[in-house]
Amino acid sequence: MRRLIVNADDLGYDCVVNEKIFRLVEAGSVTSATLMANAPAVEAAAARLRDFPQASFGVHLNITECRPLTRSAALDALCDESGALATGWVKNLTLNREMRNAVFREWCAQVERALDLRVPVSHLDSHHHIHTLPWLFAVFKRVQVRFGIRRARLRWNIFGIRRRLRFGIRPATAAWNLALRTIVPTRTTDAFTDFTTLYERVVAGLPWTGTVELMCHPGNPLFEDETRLLEGDWRGMIGRDATMISYRDL
Repeated sequence: MRRLIVNADDLGYDCVVNEKIFRLVEAGSVTSATLMANAPAVEAAAARLRDFPQASFGVHLNITECRPLTRSAALDALCDESGALATGWVKNLTLNREMRNAVFREWCAQVERALDLRVPVSHLDSHHHIHTLPWLFAVFKRVQVRFGIRRARLRWNIFGIRRRLRFGIRPATAAWNLALRTIVPTRTTDAFTDFTTLYERVVAGLPWTGTVELMCHPGNPLFEDETRLLEGDWRGMIGRDATMISYRDL
């Protein structure tokens, strides 16, 4: 059995991203999307979700971009001079308890905002894969417990054919994904990668099976080639004999 979830990240980022995602949902090429609850166009995105009952919509937990919904001294350490969340801390900072609690409050505020906007939250993932950082695993689980959300994105475990993996990355990834599924029982796909990676693997003759989530970023200028593939007849290549599903089907 082969099943595909094609999840568009960053819904709500701006009006261009919203429009691209909704066009692909309407065309059947995207089956799910996750909203950035602290992004400028999230209200505009949420207002249109009822037009797409076939898709699932989750929350794209964010602690690396846009202005936070909460403020505290601990959270300020993750922001730039303008007060917006920044990405630099990801590689240079391990969060202490106070910072982790600040992230928990911010992520809770983001889920609460989505719920206030009447988003039927199906699952959780995160911007820049932040929820897969070891020191935020417990924070992510606290969010799941608080809101009863039991579907979530795995750590990336289908890799590009040209990517050279560091020693130990595969067993570490498998261990993290097992923990995600079993500590606070959580439904996931069998595998996760981005759309272009699976496409390139299939073109190279590599098979795939099971239930796979493909991440994509319609409307992002850094992913124009990916979006063009999504707008084409890609299902004749990687979606042949596969069932398109959403996160609600897990």
